[in-house]
Amino acid sequence: MKRNVLLNPGPATTTDSVKMAQVVPDICPREKEFTKLMQEIRRDLVKIVHGDGKYTAVLFCGSGTINIDVCLNSLIPEGKRALIVNNGSYSSRAVEVCEYYGLDFLELKLPIYEPADIELVEKQLKEHEDISLVYTTHNETGTGLLNPIRDIGEVAHRYGAIFVVDTTSTYAMRPIDVIKDNIDFCMASAQKGLMSMTGLSFIVGRKSIIEASKDYPRRSYYCNLFLQYDFFERTGEMHFTPPVQTAYATKQAIKEYWEEGEEAKWERHKGVFDEICKGLEEMGYKQVIKPEYRAGLVATAIYPDDNNFNFEEIHDYCYERGFTIYPGKIMSSKTFRLCSLGAITVNDIRDFFKVFKEAHRKIGVEVPVHYE
Repeated sequence: MKRNVLLNPGPATTTDSVKMAQVVPDICPREKEFTKLMQEIRRDLVKIVHGDGKYTAVLFCGSGTINIDVCLNSLIPEGKRALIVNNGSYSSRAVEVCEYYGLDFLELKLPIYEPADIELVEKQLKEHEDISLVYTTHNETGTGLLNPIRDIGEVAHRYGAIFVVDTTSTYAMRPIDVIKDNIDFCMASAQKGLMSMTGLSFIVGRKSIIEASKDYPRRSYYCNLFLQYDFFERTGEMHFTPPVQTAYATKQAIKEYWEEGEEAKWERHKGVFDEICKGLEEMGYKQVIKPEYRAGLVATAIYPDDNNFNFEEIHDYCYERGFTIYPGKIMSSKTFRLCSLGAITVNDIRDFFKVFKEAHRKIGVEVPVHYE
């Protein structure tokens, strides 16, 4: 089938074998055969981030944002509050979730172009003893910034708080070890690092904390972490109807993850990212994040100072030739993003830049691009 190279931050480019894994006989998700499949997926999701028997995986039907909703509404006890370490658009989403539920929280608003300052995180924990949960994003997908999660987790634990990390755009790409990285809960969706299909999201977290949360205020029915975990433990099934075909695709994607290997897969993603950065640099583009602060998965480039530059026209030219590029997410500046997610290679990026340069020439944008 036609292959498109997706340079957007998800869904990712998939293999044909993952696509075809969805073509299965119709099955009721309450059958033992499907329950066994879900159990295998749950075990593998914990294994991918090197969790031990103290961790479990809880699956939900929805996009990655459902995980943010679930963790925040489910894991804050009565009389306690969350600290949201916010240095980007996806941490801002966590703030919005807290606001919509009326949760008690503190927002530590930090510069979006630099990793979170550990000293400022600790200052908040010192001054506010009622913080029971610290939340941040591993790779701020809006910019490509990498946050120092191991250090944030260490300081959170030192002050008795649990640590929740949005790893949606790093899980199964950048190696993660939940124990060494001091992570109590991490989250992702099947269509990102696993290179599966949309519709299945999951939270990997500590069983003891989930079980304790049964006594916390119940703020949601569909999105309650303990209710979903408890139903899985008692029946082996998802509480409500799961995305059946996506589950089969995800099982195949996990199989291919193990075949490629954790380190080899990360080396491939790094190689693709390095090629993206090289191509942008050769064309004169500037990125918003310094090299030493980049997560190695998202390159955010600044629009050039050229009156002929038109992102939509360049996007459409590339899209018609099998390459998808993505707009930026920084309110204060005009940017676009190129991402190294998915089943793509260095050669795909080299082919992309040929088309990308053609698009610039077609609309009269000078290359190398320039900035005033």
